[in-house]
Amino acid sequence: MVLAKLFFAFLKVGLFAIGGAYSFLPLIEKEVVENYRWLSKEEFLDVFGMVQIFPGAISIKYATYTGYKIAGVMGVIAANIGNLLVPVLLILFGSFLYVRYKNTPSVKGAFGMVQLVVFAMIIALAFQTVNINQLSHFRNILIIVLSFILFVYAKVHPALIIICAGILGAFLK
Repeated sequence: MVLAKLFFAFLKVGLFAIGGAYSFLPLIEKEVVENYRWLSKEEFLDVFGMVQIFPGAISIKYATYTGYKIAGVMGVIAANIGNLLVPVLLILFGSFLYVRYKNTPSVKGAFGMVQLVVFAMIIALAFQTVNINQLSHFRNILIIVLSFILFVYAKVHPALIIICAGILGAFLK
């Protein structure tokens, strides 16, 4: 019974997880803290801090943590299948449609417009993730510019840039 509850709780998350990780955190909280009380509010926030350290989708990390806490490895499997089922099926359907109709003018126009909007949202998110006061320090501006140059022009792998920045930040404090 608990495996079914884990599956359906994270199926809801997967079904309504539109707009990126941070937009559906309230949905995850509603399911795991309020509806099922698998995590306390404090534990939910502690896990949020932990999941930001590791790579991958936040919903998968919450499904993994919650599933493991509640029902061990089988709980992890149930929660993650629920979490991934709807997005996988929708992407499969969308991929079928895209491959079939990608050269039609309306589909090209729609994707072109969506690309511009996503670009704007990425820029907005970038500004939201940085404390504006950080941009007043020359060293930080230099790091941003160097990272941009390394990524865009030198084609350095982004993971290497991130790791090196973390190491540099640990020593520069």
